[in-house]
Amino acid sequence: MSETRTHCPYCALQCAMTLTVPEPGTTDLPATELPVTVAGAEFPTNHGRLCRKGATAATLLGDRPDRLTQPLLRDGDSLREATWDEALDVVVSRITALQRTHGADAIGVFGSGSLTNEKAYTLGKFARTALGTSRIDYNGRFCMSSAAKASTEVFGLDRGLPFPLSDLDSACTVMLLGSNVADTMPPFVQHLERARNRGGLIVVDPRRSTTAALTDDGAGHHLAPAPGGDLVLLLSVAHVVLAEGLADETYLRDRVTGLDGFRRTADEWWPERAQTVCGVSAERIRWLARHLAGAARASKAGGEPVFILTGRGVEQHRDGTDTARAAISLALLLGLPGTRRGGYGTLTGQGNGQGGREMGQKSDQLPGLRSITDPSDRETVARLWGTTAEALPGAGLPATQLLHTLGEPHGVKALLVHGANVVISAPDVQRVSDGLRALDLVVVCDFFRSETAELADVVLPVLQWAEEDGTMTSLEGRVLRRRKALEGPEGARSELWILAELARRLGSSVPLADDPAEVYSEIGRVTAGARADYSALAWDQVGEVAAYWPLTDPDRQPSPERSASGEPVTGTPRVFTETFAHADGKAHLAPIHVRAPQPASPQGLTLTTGRLMEHYQSGTQTRRVPDLMAVHPEATVSVHPATAGHLGLAEGDAAELTSASGTMRARTVLDAGLRTDTVFVPFHFAGEGTANRLTAGLLDPHSQMPEFKNTPVTLHPVSHPTHHPVSHPAHHPVSESSHA
Repeated sequence: MSETRTHCPYCALQCAMTLTVPEPGTTDLPATELPVTVAGAEFPTNHGRLCRKGATAATLLGDRPDRLTQPLLRDGDSLREATWDEALDVVVSRITALQRTHGADAIGVFGSGSLTNEKAYTLGKFARTALGTSRIDYNGRFCMSSAAKASTEVFGLDRGLPFPLSDLDSACTVMLLGSNVADTMPPFVQHLERARNRGGLIVVDPRRSTTAALTDDGAGHHLAPAPGGDLVLLLSVAHVVLAEGLADETYLRDRVTGLDGFRRTADEWWPERAQTVCGVSAERIRWLARHLAGAARASKAGGEPVFILTGRGVEQHRDGTDTARAAISLALLLGLPGTRRGGYGTLTGQGNGQGGREMGQKSDQLPGLRSITDPSDRETVARLWGTTAEALPGAGLPATQLLHTLGEPHGVKALLVHGANVVISAPDVQRVSDGLRALDLVVVCDFFRSETAELADVVLPVLQWAEEDGTMTSLEGRVLRRRKALEGPEGARSELWILAELARRLGSSVPLADDPAEVYSEIGRVTAGARADYSALAWDQVGEVAAYWPLTDPDRQPSPERSASGEPVTGTPRVFTETFAHADGKAHLAPIHVRAPQPASPQGLTLTTGRLMEHYQSGTQTRRVPDLMAVHPEATVSVHPATAGHLGLAEGDAAELTSASGTMRARTVLDAGLRTDTVFVPFHFAGEGTANRLTAGLLDPHSQMPEFKNTPVTLHPVSHPTHHPVSHPAHHPVSESSHA
């Protein structure tokens, strides 16, 4: 038996696992059909534990009947098998013709936070050199863009967790805003045990989620603001901290600028006013401010640390950047970031959501978090790529604008999609689907026939996570090695090879490497001196040491510190310990303005979307795992029993939801943990159960993040399509924790 230590293909926790495969020749099975078993391995983030998704990940490996193993070409209304030469010839000839007629920006490229660092880097390089197009972005725009923008604006640097996850193990207080980690990354929960034992887990979520339930029995507190109410809640908490003299004045004087401007914002949101908007009582707002400030003061005096963490629930809004900035600002008022007394962090979602946003596949970015509009950054990258700064295109369109202009006169004429299923994951998916059908060329690289692949002109089969080597960067900024454990199906190719071959056939003067180790070495050279610097970590060191970027000094010896699993630590496990990343070394506070709310639906109901424990992202993988589908096989809409009763809905009923963008259908689930004005739908399902039929293209003006968590909807039984107005009963006390 062959054992390979690697990491899970799903979320950014990147749990360690061991894959066991029989040696070729020891069974009668071909190499692509050898049974693979998965076991959790010791690692600081998961300590040997795996969630249901990770434990069943090997189900999707090998030569399955539904696995793509040959290129497919559009033939009328269907897709037929083709050779690699035939498929690549079609792609090259159509790209060439379209660019000859419409210019370089006629071709769009859409990447993913699930791609390895090497693929994300090469995809950005391919777009800007072989294609010469500015029209590239990725699905991380739907995930991490608001938190990334906020961290960059306030701290000067975007690293999701600026400290190792194991730092949470000693915390007395952890406030989680908009994150249901107990379902989305279950092994994370063990890092909350001390805070729960101290009664210090605070969960802010409109739903009484699985994570919120962890506050039961004296373990903490659950606050349930109205959807979209998080910004006002945070500003009001900051108001109390400032008004009652609870802020860390010494820290603010030494490490922060812009306090006066932020104070003017906070002054507008005294608790009695805030409660009318955010749905949390003035009493609870004051309690929260005093609790956090008291814990922070105790930490400064030698007590246990205090952390504020955000997730997509507060970030996937049209004011998501401002909400993340408000959370960071509160942490700064308490004197936490950059100290061992605690801090602020955001919980990256996708497997390589951190590395994927550093490697240059964003519309405004070059590798290493360099800016595509900065002349010095352009010159540096162009020189290392063997081209000129003038030859590099400028900033392109963020994801939603790119997808919502498909096929329009000013939009792209072709789209290359890598590692994404935009027909499920993008806002206003009907508009996206119509746009894809209007294009002259759609190319999808995937290992299954996703819903997006079904609309493609060319589908190229690629290798999966355990069938090739690469690196990933976890939610804590740690660079990890994903190792090859088995051969992929004959006919599937690495995306590195595909991109290099397309560049060669297009006649690019900038060659692309197709070996992961070679690409990784190039990443080190190109990111040297950048904010996300990988230069001091060699390929053969990845996975052997606990390496956190920035990794800037190749001669620097590993620190005497050891990770929670005993590996030597190198790089920068904790950023901001001496200075923040702005030129003046300080964190920058600024005014934050609250936008007017959207008009309410006729029923006063708001849709919020999210993930389930059993599924991941668009469900392309998890909807093919029988053990996961057996638990949650279809789209559901969770509704408070009182709301359902007013609408004539019972458990299990077919329900229809309608918004200004479209309509979807789902099975009703009664959930007394929801607010009566809120319904919840998971976003993993296809067809009539696609949640993003309802969401619109409303965007955060700073990050271009779509509004996924606050959509006005109406709801009714499928058999009774008339809309029933709802007079909401008094909210059940989910926003008033009984553990105060």
